[in-house]
Amino acid sequence: MTEPVSPFPFPIRTECPPGACVCERDRVMADPQADRRPLALTRQQEQKLVERIERVDSYEDLKHVQALIRKNLGTELRIEPGPNEVRTVRGIIIVLEEKPGLCKKARQSVPAAVRRCLSERPAIAYALLDAHDLFGSR
Repeated sequence: MTEPVSPFPFPIRTECPPGACVCERDRVMADPQADRRPLALTRQQEQKLVERIERVDSYEDLKHVQALIRKNLGTELRIEPGPNEVRTVRGIIIVLEEKPGLCKKARQSVPAAVRRCLSERPAIAYALLDAHDLFGSR
């Protein structure tokens, strides 16, 4: 028996159980004009991404990871100070923007990994706050 040939040149994420996700995977697969990059984030690739985020050791490295996500998935990883006073890492807004084909689990696990990274390395959080002029250096 042969496996069905995938119309994609890369492995794609397995389908979530019905009702568990709102990724619109079927719509992306059916539309030949749709951006299919988010489908390439398989569970294994998601784990590699989370591990990569947890290895971030500087603000510049974090910006590099954001650029890689933008390039490879076609979505933004927004990391910015919240609208209120930032006293802890919880005050920093971390969002992996929604994109058709991007699983809800990935949109939760990636920001959680960034939050863990910022908690473990406060210097990165301070650099992030400074980059957004929170310390008034401009």
